[in-house]
Amino acid sequence: MEENVIKELDTLKGMLNNWKRGFLSWASPDGDNEYVLLEFREEIDSQLYPYVTRLLEAKHLSQSEASEFMDYCYRQVEDLRDQLDKVETNESK
Repeated sequence: MEENVIKELDTLKGMLNNWKRGFLSWASPDGDNEYVLLEFREEIDSQLYPYVTRLLEAKHLSQSEASEFMDYCYRQVEDLRDQLDKVETNESK
């Protein structure tokens, strides 16, 4: 993978983590946070997936590299779920 593509993916990871922090601020202590996860996943699907697909089509990424990056993105949804669970647990105490 070219250095400029690595930098681009690192930038996208940073953007994704900023989104995740923003979505975490939507957390409701009552435990009804599924919509937050759906919105976060929708951002990934509508903003990052098409971009990564274009990088793949332009042969800047291999199939395995694209899959690895998208796996990272979707793991962030699960990480956000864990963080939301902690917010709910802390608020209920």
